[in-house]
Amino acid sequence: MNIHEFQARELFAEFGVATQPGKVAHSPEEAEKVALGLSGDRLVIKAQIHAGGRGKGTFKSGFKGGVHLCNTPTEAKDLASKMLGQILVTHQTGPDGKEVGKIFVGEAVDIARELYFAILIDRATSVPVVIASTEGGVDIETVAEKSPERILRVPVNPFLGLMPYQTRIIASSLGLTGPLMNQASKLFFNLYRLFTERDCSMVEVNPLVVTNDGHVLALDAKFNFDDNALYRQPSIVAMRDVTEEDQREVEASKHGLNYIGLDGNIACLVNGAGLAMATMDIIQHAGGSPANFLDVGGGATREQVASAFRIILADKSVKGILVNIFGGIMDCDVIAHGIVEAAKETGLAIPLVVRLEGNNVEAGKKTLAESGLKLEGAENILDAARRIVAAVNVNA
Repeated sequence: MNIHEFQARELFAEFGVATQPGKVAHSPEEAEKVALGLSGDRLVIKAQIHAGGRGKGTFKSGFKGGVHLCNTPTEAKDLASKMLGQILVTHQTGPDGKEVGKIFVGEAVDIARELYFAILIDRATSVPVVIASTEGGVDIETVAEKSPERILRVPVNPFLGLMPYQTRIIASSLGLTGPLMNQASKLFFNLYRLFTERDCSMVEVNPLVVTNDGHVLALDAKFNFDDNALYRQPSIVAMRDVTEEDQREVEASKHGLNYIGLDGNIACLVNGAGLAMATMDIIQHAGGSPANFLDVGGGATREQVASAFRIILADKSVKGILVNIFGGIMDCDVIAHGIVEAAKETGLAIPLVVRLEGNNVEAGKKTLAESGLKLEGAENILDAARRIVAAVNVNA
């Protein structure tokens, strides 16, 4: 789950992480009101979408840039009117872009230096790691490729947490000394506390800035959260903005399904994440292109299977469906009844290949055979992939 920049600032405020003053606005009038309440000489107006590259983006209206500086509340209102309700296209949104429904209005700061700071989980060691660099304001991937020596990695013992001496090492590596080191150490410690207490999988502050008047501030941030821990983070769940998400994924989450949309044309319905990954790979191997990752889980109900079918068929790019079920806990006949119910309800008119194996498989195959549906059975996963790719290609 991701959150907006203004929501990240709300978390900063909760955990004592220094940042610039500002608030979110949903209308030009509200933007002007927020600006009137700020004390700085200059203002910054930022479009709020779940995508990077906003400053270099272009609105489909022709207005350039999702980040602007201005001097007066009236200018803030004018800029807001050019952003709100408009589609912003950046290198991360794709050509369709995203509609801007809210903006951040804040006090602009005079930046002396831009730095980079992040905390994430190192998958190789399964511990948090701090990544810091003097090269802030640019993609860390670019720094890693061109100047890897400018990146500091500090692993954190999850039982001890980020230690004071580690915060000083990080600050020193960023060239922060004296009062700046004290500010930075406090900011790093509070960010780590936020990372652990809110079950984050990543906190990226880019840029972390040093201002001309001697302050260290987290100026922009990106958060990712552990979806499996959201049940104990109601305040984070409340920040979810479903308008920023793939609506198929939103619908799938309502039914307890794990769904990720892809750009192919062969939909997959599989039980188990590992089997789902293997199914996508073998579709590719057979010359096809998967349209989604869809794991119905090991104990899916008939209703969940039917919902999965409806979500798949809502994607107009899907030209064929491959169902690949290995029933351990799962009852193959439950899957079969769900397929029949969904196919009849939606008037299925595209090729369907079903491979069932495992618990109660004969009853499942009988249910499908007696359903009157036009579908193909398959004996194994490779056979299933070849059949659905061939069927889609014939209808292309």
